[in-house]
Amino acid sequence: MFELEELRRLSPRERQQLRQTLAALDEHDPRAEKAGQRRRRLLLVAIVICCVVLAAWIGVLAVTLPRYYKAGGWRGAWVGFDIAELAAFAATGWAAWRRRQVLIICLVVLATLLCCDAWFDVLLDARTKGFWLSLGSALVIELPLATLALLGARRLIRITNAVLQRYRGLTGPVPPLIGIPLVGVETGRPLDAVFAEPAERWADTALADCAANESELARRGPPAGRQPGPPPG
Repeated sequence: MFELEELRRLSPRERQQLRQTLAALDEHDPRAEKAGQRRRRLLLVAIVICCVVLAAWIGVLAVTLPRYYKAGGWRGAWVGFDIAELAAFAATGWAAWRRRQVLIICLVVLATLLCCDAWFDVLLDARTKGFWLSLGSALVIELPLATLALLGARRLIRITNAVLQRYRGLTGPVPPLIGIPLVGVETGRPLDAVFAEPAERWADTALADCAANESELARRGPPAGRQPGPPPG
């Protein structure tokens, strides 16, 4: 086992290789990966079905819905929506105060509700005397707040990935958000492999990384001041 002083004497390259080896050993969990394969496949199928059904439904609505319609439950719809928006603000504030990872989800949900609020306010007030007030509220309040929430979520994701990079022994700047791969999934794989990564591939990759790093450390020899001990037994 390394002592603190021995770790301090390691070169940056040796520390990077040590982190990569430890990360490869800790990340792999074959049981969890195997249990998640079926859920990933079902999720992919559900997403595809939802996209097809929603696209067809949009076409039906565009053809059949009247241009003007008198709706009931107007008060309940807007009061309920504003209650949901209030709950999103409260959850976001709590998560920020407690410094929880769920803050990322809360920020995305809050931004979505704010954009929906602006959309319906402007669209439903068109050709009414309240249109300009709704438009000004959307441009000055809802949309700027939604932008800030999305930027905050983006920043938190990049900070999390920067920590993961250091934990894995990777150097360099954090890539753009669209270029950050899913954690635990190889890049350059087809979409079905992304949602059903075989556990065996993970085991082979982790062991290969460990072997490569251990070979490199063995080639360099023990750190300065550290002598190999006698063989066991």
